[in-house]
Amino acid sequence: MDIYHIWCDPKSGVSDLSFVDKVNAYMEHLKQSGKIAGFRITRRKLGLGPNELGEFHIMVEITDLAQLDSAFEHVASRAEPVEGLHHGVNSLATNLTFALYRDFPDAVRKIGEEKF
Repeated sequence: MDIYHIWCDPKSGVSDLSFVDKVNAYMEHLKQSGKIAGFRITRRKLGLGPNELGEFHIMVEITDLAQLDSAFEHVASRAEPVEGLHHGVNSLATNLTFALYRDFPDAVRKIGEEKF
């Protein structure tokens, strides 16, 4: 499983619950369309975390890079309903940071064949 990470803040004046409702709607659309495997939305607690990372952390689970590419193509089509859902989140978010991680060791790793 690969995990696409998104850290961000809601723009000034945007309610936290309104922001999360929009993110949930967007992610649920991608999940129901088979474009992602799952997602989680978390929020920084007690102010703990690096300043350069946003208050919210969205983790998007994908089976592989082909699924991520399919999700990007779906969003890039700018067709409805995904265009409205994407804009609904994008228009409320700021200070975005992205990363891509994988489970480790993953299925392609040949365990026991390392050379020391």
